[in-house]
Amino acid sequence: MPAPPLAATPPSAAILANQHIYRDYFDEDFTRALDEQVLQLLDRVWFRSKLVGFAPFPARNNPARPLIFASNHSGMAFPWDAIVVLAHLFRTLPAHYHTMPRPMSAPLLSKTVLMNPYLVQHFWKKCGCVEATTLNFETMMHNPTHNLMVYPEGVPGIGKGFNRKYQLQRLATSMLRMSLEHSTDIMPFYTINAEYLNPYAYSFEPINRLTKKIGIPFLPLTLLLLLVLVQPWAFYLALPAQLTYVMGTRICPGELTSKKYDELTRDEYLALSEQVRQHMQTELDAAVQTHGQQPYRWRELWQRMKENRRYFPFFLPFAWPLAFSEFERRFVKNGERKF
Repeated sequence: MPAPPLAATPPSAAILANQHIYRDYFDEDFTRALDEQVLQLLDRVWFRSKLVGFAPFPARNNPARPLIFASNHSGMAFPWDAIVVLAHLFRTLPAHYHTMPRPMSAPLLSKTVLMNPYLVQHFWKKCGCVEATTLNFETMMHNPTHNLMVYPEGVPGIGKGFNRKYQLQRLATSMLRMSLEHSTDIMPFYTINAEYLNPYAYSFEPINRLTKKIGIPFLPLTLLLLLVLVQPWAFYLALPAQLTYVMGTRICPGELTSKKYDELTRDEYLALSEQVRQHMQTELDAAVQTHGQQPYRWRELWQRMKENRRYFPFFLPFAWPLAFSEFERRFVKNGERKF
């Protein structure tokens, strides 16, 4: 028998004191302007993202607690996949803006300016990301409106090489614990073709140990890396993979155990995590078979480029540094809102 739903418990003093993270840095105007002025063009031409199975948008099973949206990492690539799906949701589901997921992001993304695309200051936090700490996770579970988004593979998922594409790494048990503690469901969705943003990239741990000293969790070893020697912005380069996001089936961890969250041992949490990982891996494999056989779709790309030729060259990666820096100059420094 599954454990009965727990009554909503009031937040602790520490959580109440930490609820400023709901508002810190997050700038709705910045997010909307960035999408309208930059990301819509990049998505329309370069990434051509699609949402599969997101309508109707999932509703909370526990009205007092957020759903936990969880996806696979694209190994060895700058996290354009996360940027694109959030921008797409922000753009196409305006009626659900206040229930859309706020991402829990690795602290490394915020600790060094190099991990902000084209050095746009506080990029991740302004777009709604919250650093993934235990206290922040607990605090966000009391958010009355927004849902949550996590990438439960963590840094190992980011650092997996192309030889392990679409292979889910061990999932963080914190996701299961929060879901059980707060009687809320997990909504898995699967990111397809993002492995081809930076294909045939591999990692080498001795080099990764060096790059971590400057705040970069890994350095993908690929032919594209040679471009960094002549053009530093190539670190953010992405090939034109057509990104597809496929909603999976709702996971109710409370139905997987008869114990309460605080009665489970570490080994039992690991076993539950593996059970969820296998469930997600099966659905991910099926999504890859359906949507991941033509990652680039060159004819479609060429057609989109012709349709948007008036915006040439700004949909091409070598012009993205100018697009982002001009956006930051006009929106942040000059205070312009329509340009």
